[in-house]
Amino acid sequence: MLIGCPKEIKPQEFRVGLTPNAAYEAITRGHDVIVETNAGAGSGFSDDDYRAMGATVLDSAAEIFAKAEMIVKVKEPQANERKMLREGQLLFTYLHLAPDPDQTRDLLASGCTAIAYETVTDDRGGLPLLAPMSEVAGRLAPQVGAWTLQKANGGRGVLMGGVPGVGPAKVVVIGGGVVGTHAARIAAGMGADVTVLDRSLPRMRYLDDIFGGTFNTGFSSAAYTAELVAQADMVIGAVLIPGAAAPKLISRDQLSGMKAGATLVDVAIDQGGCFETSKATTHADPIYEVDGVMHYCVANMPGAVARTSTIALGNATLPFLLALADKGWRQACEDDAHLLNGLNVHAGELTYYAVGKALAIDVISPALALKK
Repeated sequence: MLIGCPKEIKPQEFRVGLTPNAAYEAITRGHDVIVETNAGAGSGFSDDDYRAMGATVLDSAAEIFAKAEMIVKVKEPQANERKMLREGQLLFTYLHLAPDPDQTRDLLASGCTAIAYETVTDDRGGLPLLAPMSEVAGRLAPQVGAWTLQKANGGRGVLMGGVPGVGPAKVVVIGGGVVGTHAARIAAGMGADVTVLDRSLPRMRYLDDIFGGTFNTGFSSAAYTAELVAQADMVIGAVLIPGAAAPKLISRDQLSGMKAGATLVDVAIDQGGCFETSKATTHADPIYEVDGVMHYCVANMPGAVARTSTIALGNATLPFLLALADKGWRQACEDDAHLLNGLNVHAGELTYYAVGKALAIDVISPALALKK
């Protein structure tokens, strides 16, 4: 198979979909790899690094899209990239379609087959291709939140760990999954007073057993969430419904009850955000204020630590990428129901129920799509 990796063009996106090592793995199995020039520069990989592994470096994304049978990316294809997709071409990347009707329509119109990293599953009920970036985003969230809390950036001017005689920041993490767990670990490690809210009692027991009181846990009823949010210096939104739009957990009305200069960090912004006042921002202009509350809503947070993120993502995607290349997408998905769960679009049909529900678009089953 001819595998193509274009340079990411989303603003301040420095990751790359294919590392030189991954290219080498594919090439040693008989596949060809083409990479757009400077695709890996933001992650510290030069064109010569790819050439040394046997890949061919091309001058433009247009060449990559025109030639490749499988396109491997990190972020969802942007509008001009979607115009270059074609019928029968395989796209393997993050998509986050539920809050993005324009992208969904364009992918359907292209006739391509699109497998989304974020909906591929595993035997434990996890999301193995989302997990590495969730870990990165979770660990980044307190870091960027602490920066936003600084007075010069519009925040309350509160130090996460406090100092002797002055209490630490109060941090509320909504969601005790991968993002929330890593966010809580880092925030607690910075000395903050941290509470993780979740609706799963088994998950809260697990967190309490593993972390032994490093942070508090609480049941995320609407009333208790509102109570803690009003007291918080920082709230980190870390909820996830796989493939679906994120639920809105803090309303605009609640902002008036928060402390002036408090910070909201919305890690769920890729799925539409979990705060009513969230809107996607970029690393170039990451924060904004609504009713005295600062919002950090960068839609590609892991792109800030591109080298770590690229290598972590590449480690996770490589087995699936090789299966798709070795077998073709149909056989690979027939052999692996978890990979089939990643199928979101095929030949003009939507194949992921949560996206169809969010966008009111008819859906066919992935199993039926395999036969088309």
